[in-house]
Amino acid sequence: MPQSVAILGSTGSIGENTLRVIADNPDRFDVAALAAGSNWEKLSDQARAFSPRLVSVADPTDGERLREALPAGIRVLSGEEGLREVAAGAGAGIVVSALVGAAGLAPTLAAIESGASIALANKEVLVMAGELVTGRARERSLPLLPIDSEHAGVFQILNGRAPGAEVDRIILTASGGPFRDLSIGALRDVTCEAALRHPTWKMGPKITIDSASLMNKGLELIEARWLFGLAPERVDVLIHPESVVHALVEFVDGSVLAQMSVPDMRISISQALCYPDRVPCQAPRLDLAQRGSLTFGEPDLTRFPCLSHAKAALAEGGTSPAVLNAANEVAVAAFLDARIGFMDIPALVGTALDDHQNGKAESLEAVMEADRWAREFTASRLNGMRTPVRS
Repeated sequence: MPQSVAILGSTGSIGENTLRVIADNPDRFDVAALAAGSNWEKLSDQARAFSPRLVSVADPTDGERLREALPAGIRVLSGEEGLREVAAGAGAGIVVSALVGAAGLAPTLAAIESGASIALANKEVLVMAGELVTGRARERSLPLLPIDSEHAGVFQILNGRAPGAEVDRIILTASGGPFRDLSIGALRDVTCEAALRHPTWKMGPKITIDSASLMNKGLELIEARWLFGLAPERVDVLIHPESVVHALVEFVDGSVLAQMSVPDMRISISQALCYPDRVPCQAPRLDLAQRGSLTFGEPDLTRFPCLSHAKAALAEGGTSPAVLNAANEVAVAAFLDARIGFMDIPALVGTALDDHQNGKAESLEAVMEADRWAREFTASRLNGMRTPVRS
């Protein structure tokens, strides 16, 4: 029987690539449900192409537009109720969690409660509530299958096993983003337009800004700690501009295994959807002879303090990672709105972490309270900040 799939965030880059993988393997998959944010027109096109039983969009007004555009056999919902229904009520065997930011946490937990496997592209879910989410998945013997290329690389090297005593360290790679060679002075003057020009990956605006600041890699470190059950000091980052090596695992005997492929999200998506099988993928093949050379370097935490903040939150644990994530979301939104400069992002995040009273992250309520506090605190610090001059 085909695997029944629900996608949270179907109109984003991960969601679109997931549907491409499904279209390339029509005998393996059935699309049960799709959820999107505000792009109801694209969601409508997807629903007509894949005939899900249920679709959901954030705004009720967009929901009415969808009802008018779609056949009567497709159920249309909106808001948080719609997200929960897509995640837990559509009967999917696997739920692709690809919403951006904190919005993905509650529906991902709902999907776990329903007994669905999770293909995880929303790193914020484990950043905010790693202990809670992994604990609930473990209680139900449900896999968390990573879609991020770095975590998917580690997952392949370990072949789905826990690291155990054989693994010394996991290393995630980062392209370094568009500003990896800029000075601190130059970083203060970069424009939003420049920050959105990622040299390797095509992603949504929030994730692209996170990649430029290296916050994305910091969030991935925290995610890796929970996905693979490692102590914080056993996960690390290397800058690798070519984005060919996605992850490395260093074993206690000194051996290092690397996972390599061209930078194409369809590869890791197909691995998550089809695990433990491998299926043909339409992504280009890696030609190392044509590539010629691969380079690696240490990240500069002085020029990219977001990564330093993430490492500190990872070491501290508790609700600090939720505060890190929420403050960053508010700061990145302000940067995208041209309200602050690029280097104001780490400054705001650091201030929130300094003022936060850390607590345990043992319940959804505790995590969401830390998230609420950080958003309100960071928003209050935005008031009165000088709007940067844009070139």
